[in-house]
Amino acid sequence: METKITEINGLQLYHSFMAGAQRIFENQKLLNKINVFPVADADTGTNLASTMRSIVNTAQPHPNLKTTAVALADAALVGARGNSGIIFAQFLYGFSNEIREEETLTVSAFAEYMKSAVRYAYEAIANPVEGTMISVIKDWAEYIYQLKDKFDDFLKLLLDGLKKAMESLKMTTENLAILAKRNVVDAGAKGFVVFLEGMFDYFKNGQVAVSFENQKIEIAEAMDAIDHEEINFRYCTEALITGTNMKRSDFNAIMESYGDSMVVAGSDKKMRIHIHTDEPWKLFQDIAPLGTITYKKVDDMVLQNDLASNRKFDIGLITDSTCDLPMELIEKYQIQVIPLTVHFGQDFYLDRLTIQPQQFFDKLRKSDVYPTTAQPAISEFLNRYNYLATHYQSIISAHISSGMSGTWQNSYNAARKISNESGKQIDVIDSKKLSSGLGLIILRAAKAIESGLKHDEIVKSIPHWSDNTRILVTSRTMKYMVKSGRVSHSKGLLGKLLGIKPIVEVKNHGKTEVFGKPMSEKASMKMVMDEMKRFVGNQKVWGYSISHADNLETANWYAEQMKTLTGGQEAVFIQDASPVLVTNTGPGVVALSVMLE
Repeated sequence: METKITEINGLQLYHSFMAGAQRIFENQKLLNKINVFPVADADTGTNLASTMRSIVNTAQPHPNLKTTAVALADAALVGARGNSGIIFAQFLYGFSNEIREEETLTVSAFAEYMKSAVRYAYEAIANPVEGTMISVIKDWAEYIYQLKDKFDDFLKLLLDGLKKAMESLKMTTENLAILAKRNVVDAGAKGFVVFLEGMFDYFKNGQVAVSFENQKIEIAEAMDAIDHEEINFRYCTEALITGTNMKRSDFNAIMESYGDSMVVAGSDKKMRIHIHTDEPWKLFQDIAPLGTITYKKVDDMVLQNDLASNRKFDIGLITDSTCDLPMELIEKYQIQVIPLTVHFGQDFYLDRLTIQPQQFFDKLRKSDVYPTTAQPAISEFLNRYNYLATHYQSIISAHISSGMSGTWQNSYNAARKISNESGKQIDVIDSKKLSSGLGLIILRAAKAIESGLKHDEIVKSIPHWSDNTRILVTSRTMKYMVKSGRVSHSKGLLGKLLGIKPIVEVKNHGKTEVFGKPMSEKASMKMVMDEMKRFVGNQKVWGYSISHADNLETANWYAEQMKTLTGGQEAVFIQDASPVLVTNTGPGVVALSVMLE
C-alpha cells in the first residue's frame, strides 16, 4: 500500500522539479515536432529543455521551501528561452513570490499558491491566447485548488490534477484553428503536462532523486520547417535585464509597437523579455534606459526556416559578422554568421543584430567611453555547430584573422567537440583577413560549394584564396588607431600635427601594418589605387569588394576605379563596415579588398 504524502519540504519540491525536468529532456524532440503556434519554428522542446537545463545546473536543493522555490524560479528566469520557457519561468516566479516562510507545504497550501501563480503568468503575456500552454496551466491550477480541501494526499492531488491537465491539453486542438488544421495539441501545453508527469512519477515511485550529469544534458535543435507566410516578424528576440524598481508596464509600453509574441516576465529587479520583431537593434536602444541588459539572444527565423525547409547544399558554411557580407548574399548561400559583440563600458551589443553600423558610428562619435570588441563565446559556437550538424553532411568555417581576434580559437575548440560527438567533418580555417577581404573568401567558398566542389578541395583552396587577396584600409585620422592601441600616443600626436591620413594593410600573416602615410585623403585614395594596379598587373581579378564607415562617396570612387581597372567588373559588394574595423580605424574608414583568380 502506498504511503500517504500529506506534506512536502524544500528538498522534495526540488527533486520533484528535477523529475519534471527529466521528462522534458526526454520529450523535447516530440515537442519540437508538434510546435506550430505562435510560429511553427519547431523549437518549443528546445526552449523548454534549455530552461530546464538552467534549473538543473543552477538551482540548489535546500530544506527551506521558500529558499528552494526562489532558487528554482530565479534559475528558470535566467535560463528561460522562447515563449514557453518564459511563461513557465513567470509561473514559477509567481509561485515563489506567493509562498510563505514555512517548513513544509500542505496539499491545501500548494494548491493555493499554484492558483495564485497563474495570475503572474497571464500578466506576463501581452495577448494571452486560450487553447495554449497558459490555458492548461490555468485549468490545472484551478482544478487542484477545487480539490485542496477534499483530501490531503499529494500523490492523489497530482494524479487527479494530471488527468485534468491531459483533458485540457486535448481541448487545445479544438480551441485553436491552427492546431486543428495540423491535428496536434499545443506544444507548450504538452510540455507542461509532461513536466507534471515527471513530478507525479517522483512521488509515485518512492521519491527517488533523478541524477544528472550536467555536461551531458543534450538539447535537441529544431528540425522542422516554418511556412514563410506564418512569419510576421523576422527576429525572435530575447533579453535579461537587471535593475531596481523596474516596471513591467514600462517594458510593455515600449515593446508593444515592435512586434508580436510579446512576453515580459520577472520581478522589479530582474526582467526577462521575449518578442518577435523586425528591428531588435531599435528595440534594445529604446529599452536600454530601463535597466542593465545582461543577456541578449536574436534568432533569424527566416534563415532558420530556409535551412530547415530548403537546405540547398550538403556542406554548411559559417563565418562571423566581421565579413561585412550583405544580407542578400547571406540568404542566397545560407551562410551562418556568428556575431561578435561591441562594448561601450557595461553596455554590449550583438554586431548587426542589436546594433546596426550607422548606430555604432553615431555612438562612437558621441560616447565618452571608447568601445571595445569581443569574440563570440564558445557556447555560441557550440550551439550553432550542434544545430548545423543535424542538417549538413559536413561544415566549413572561416573567420577573422586569429592575429586580431580570439574568434577562430573559440570556433575551432567548439567545432572539435561537436565533430567528435556527431561524427561530422568540421574544418575551421583562419582566413588571415577581415572585413571585405573575409567577405570575398567566404563568398568564393559559397560559390565553390554551389558548383559542387568537394569539402576537402574547398578547405585546401581557402588559404590560397586568402594569399591571393589584398586588403588596404584608408582612414581619415590616426586618432582612433591611438585610442585602440594600434598606434602609440607619440606617433599619433605627430600624425595629427602633420595631418597624416594613414593607410593600413592586412598582411598575409594575418596582422596589420601601416602601408603609407599620405597627407590628404585624396593622396591616400590615389596611393591605394596605384598599389592595387601593381598588385593586379596582368592577372585576372576574381572579384573585389568595399567596406566603409559612413563614407559611401569614397567607396563609390574606388568602385569606379576598380571597374576601369578590371575592364568593367562590378563590385561583388559595397557594404557598411563591421564595428570591429571601425573601432580600430574610426569613422570614414574604407577597406578595399581585391582577390585574384
